[in-house]
Amino acid sequence: MKIGIITDSTADLPAYLVEEHNIQVVPTILVLEGKEYADGIGITREDFYTRLPALRTPPTTAAPSIGDFTAPYETLLSQGCEHVVSIHAAATLTTTINVAREAAKEFPNKVTCIDSGSLSLGLGFQVLAAAEESELGLKPVLDAIAFTRKRLQVSAALDTMEYLRRSGRVPATVAALGGLLSIKPMIELIDGQVKPIGAVRTTSQADDRIFNFLLKEGELQRLAIMHTNAEHRAQKLLNEMMSRVPQSVPREILFANVTAVIGTHLGPNGVGFAAVRK
Repeated sequence: MKIGIITDSTADLPAYLVEEHNIQVVPTILVLEGKEYADGIGITREDFYTRLPALRTPPTTAAPSIGDFTAPYETLLSQGCEHVVSIHAAATLTTTINVAREAAKEFPNKVTCIDSGSLSLGLGFQVLAAAEESELGLKPVLDAIAFTRKRLQVSAALDTMEYLRRSGRVPATVAALGGLLSIKPMIELIDGQVKPIGAVRTTSQADDRIFNFLLKEGELQRLAIMHTNAEHRAQKLLNEMMSRVPQSVPREILFANVTAVIGTHLGPNGVGFAAVRK
């Protein structure tokens, strides 16, 4: 029983994995200075982050349309997939999963929509696990998603809490960190909830703390180093892993400059990771 796999662009999966596993990716929407962009088209991530701090009007984001989902659902089903699993960013942070569910109503008992409870490669690793089981049927796919999510850790050190605060997507207790002068906040995304896990005064202290968070929970099956146009910080984190605990590093590590639709709410110069424990 072949299962079709669909996600949205906030999964941050590299193009070669999308192609290898025939994953359908629906772009989310970035609104920048009054112009709409399909995520990843028309503006590079590097250009977006460079422009972000100076923008007079903060950028906004939007979910795809119902039609953006019905088209790939129909395509996969017409190509011989007996069922489609549609896995998306956390419902607490975006309405994308709600739109996907509306679109799925046009295909009764043929599309299952999953709230990943995560973002970026936290979502992407669940999608990848599903795709790897897609030839085995619906239950193995759903089991793979659930088992990956159970072992998932997504953490980040931000340069500022200001972008998250103004997004309105975090609790007031978390947003309050943004009012502290010269504080580098650290956050974790657990089941769709953004939670504070610490705050320090310097970037180097934040990098050290993130490295320790990465190491403390056990061996890694999958790892992605993520950043918001802070490649030097992300590379430093990866180099630290390779030099100090090479035996704990998975054979393949993903390295991602986080998509602009997520970066709108995180701001530039942040670094983090998504890890799936063994």
